[in-house]
Amino acid sequence: MKPIVWTVAGTDPGGGAGIQGDLATLNGLGVHGGSVITAVIAQNTLGVQRVEFAPADLVAAQLDSLREDLPPAAIKIGMLGTAGAARAVARVIRDLDAFVVYDPVMGSSSGHGLMAPDLLPAVIEDVLPLVDLLTPNLPEAQRLTGRAARAAEDLPHVAGALLALGARTVLLKGGHSDNREYCQDFWTDGKVSWWITSPRQAVRHTHGTGCTFSSAAAACLARGYAIEDALVLAKAYVNQGLRLGGGIGRGRGPLAHEGWPNHPDDAPWMTAHAAAGLSRPAFPPCEKPVGLYPIVDRAAWIGKLAPLGVNLVQLRAKDLSGEALDREAREAIRLARAAGVRLVINDRADLALRHGAWGIHLGQDDLPGADLAAIEKAGLRLGVSASSYADMARALALRPSYIGLGAVYATATKAIGYAPLGVESFGRLRSWSSAPVVAIGGITVENARPLRDAGADGVAVISDLRDAADLAARVRAWQAVI
Repeated sequence: MKPIVWTVAGTDPGGGAGIQGDLATLNGLGVHGGSVITAVIAQNTLGVQRVEFAPADLVAAQLDSLREDLPPAAIKIGMLGTAGAARAVARVIRDLDAFVVYDPVMGSSSGHGLMAPDLLPAVIEDVLPLVDLLTPNLPEAQRLTGRAARAAEDLPHVAGALLALGARTVLLKGGHSDNREYCQDFWTDGKVSWWITSPRQAVRHTHGTGCTFSSAAAACLARGYAIEDALVLAKAYVNQGLRLGGGIGRGRGPLAHEGWPNHPDDAPWMTAHAAAGLSRPAFPPCEKPVGLYPIVDRAAWIGKLAPLGVNLVQLRAKDLSGEALDREAREAIRLARAAGVRLVINDRADLALRHGAWGIHLGQDDLPGADLAAIEKAGLRLGVSASSYADMARALALRPSYIGLGAVYATATKAIGYAPLGVESFGRLRSWSSAPVVAIGGITVENARPLRDAGADGVAVISDLRDAADLAARVRAWQAVI
């Protein structure tokens, strides 16, 4: 059964925002939407003409009706309108086991007020302490906290003030910031924080971006994604809607709703600091196709694989350290140069830099401590591991030479703390990268063809070659597949 997500919001006859925009988003991301109407609004792409708030008892009746038959996995709250509606919502969600996303709509983008004078105190006292994710834009954050924000350095302080009001986490949207080239959103739970960055799109059809973002996040959370993955996906969904929208109405038209985001132009990138999102490195391309990509634990494997036509190998000698590992890396690089093989060193950027390897491969845990500037300056290729949408966003922030995506299948060579991706999720994640993507994890000749069809540019192989009775025959079989 599809997960159920409630949207609590006002109407939009033009279909771009509010209840109608939310339901389009929820449907596009594969969840079932239930709706609670807090206001009936006369509006189109030119603006808002009239607002009628729903009586609090009618809002409560809608909530009770849904609760009786259609319990939600997540709830998206948008326009509440009145204190009575806010308290009715708080009364119900307090007893639900659902993730609560609140987009505090207080006025239309055209400047029309969408809240009664008594709303703000009720929101602060009754609603915010129940919110798992608060997603205000900068004007909404200012109304809640009294703090203005225009530059990136202002956002962490405003987000902290919002957390102090009771929300568990905050995604502060940067669409109203002074940066005209990029849009940067800031997320924090008070302990951890990061930025999501995308280029600004010079389009007029921006109606419903906030509603769409919050409902997309709720949909992904209901589907079981971690909050960082859900927010990256929501950003990509909005970017896709901006890229593909237009042509509806004579004013500020709505975003397009085209389903799961699957284009590299829509993929945002994630960084620990705002500045890093604005000045990304760029590593050299792989030059030749990736294809078969053996991962070996000893330099001697290069002498076995090179005569069979293998021209890309990774050295991953986890059982060695110190001088022994240094010798092995040095010998592997020597053999690779002599045989015309592109050699990648796993994890140890210092060895790759010292001995002049072709490239370095880093896992997500290795990225924070790596001297990426030195790797870029030396002209080494960079490969980065990813296993989720947030990982992809962190990898895209570096513009690597390739991305290693997986584990696709269960693997005996490395313990993983998550369920294997499978082919469908691999294909969706792969679509976000314009750089080559290497499938990793539990792959054999027999199960590799679906991954090639899903877009894999190469396949990383460990045990399938290591344990082969006839190495040459196995390599030929691989070359026939990829």
